[in-house]
Amino acid sequence: MTQFVAQMRASYGFIERNFNLVRRYWGWEVVWLAYSIANALAITFIGAGMEAISGQAVDTDYLILFLLAGTLIWHFLSIVFDAISEVIAWERWEGTIEYTFMAPVPRLTHMLGQTAFSLAYGLLHTTVILLVVALFFKLDLSGANFGGSLLVLLAGSLSFIGLGIVASIMPLLFPERGAQMTHVIQATLLLVSGVYYPVSVLPAWMQAVARLSPATYVLEGVRAGLLQGRSTPELWRYVWPLLVMGVVLIPVGVFIFGRAERYAKRTGKLKRNG
Repeated sequence: MTQFVAQMRASYGFIERNFNLVRRYWGWEVVWLAYSIANALAITFIGAGMEAISGQAVDTDYLILFLLAGTLIWHFLSIVFDAISEVIAWERWEGTIEYTFMAPVPRLTHMLGQTAFSLAYGLLHTTVILLVVALFFKLDLSGANFGGSLLVLLAGSLSFIGLGIVASIMPLLFPERGAQMTHVIQATLLLVSGVYYPVSVLPAWMQAVARLSPATYVLEGVRAGLLQGRSTPELWRYVWPLLVMGVVLIPVGVFIFGRAERYAKRTGKLKRNG
């Protein structure tokens, strides 16, 4: 029990460290938040202006909610993915990578702290954007299943945590270009997962790729719960693939990361500058 408490305190230390970094770079945080709000509003205004664009009668209220849901869900998942996949890049940027990875702290403890921070920070960031957007649009979610939608989002968070751990291996092994490779993964997920449009409009081969993306199931599940009011049992078809992905990706990612870390230490890749 004492050992467990000690590890939890160590994990909390990483959470506190990351929030201190947010405070240190608060100016950039304000810029990032302002950009995210502007981006969410711009995309949502596309839905509001669709009748003027197309010249046809459109259910703009539904379109606004469709686009807003995609924007907010993707924003949250991106923060979770970035906070985990870029942990190596941030350590190098701060000049602490050698200290962190040579410290007598189990990597799982480190990852738990990083994961908890990503979830808390992502939820806070996304909530602020939602509150601002709600000032501009009348959002009718009276028939939404919030509990079921939250369940889908939590299951999706697990799968994105696993995906982020796997992606974080690349900056560890490739100091000069690994961080760029994680952004390629993120861009691919954005393209095929139906963030701003249904997956059904994609070419057949891209629809097949979309079924491998956890974001596809999160977006479809949350939209089904919020926009269509589907019951929680009906949302299980989206939850179970996400749980399977999370159960597979998290332990596999932690295992491969451990192997990659040992290799990086032997070959001198744990250096402050890439």
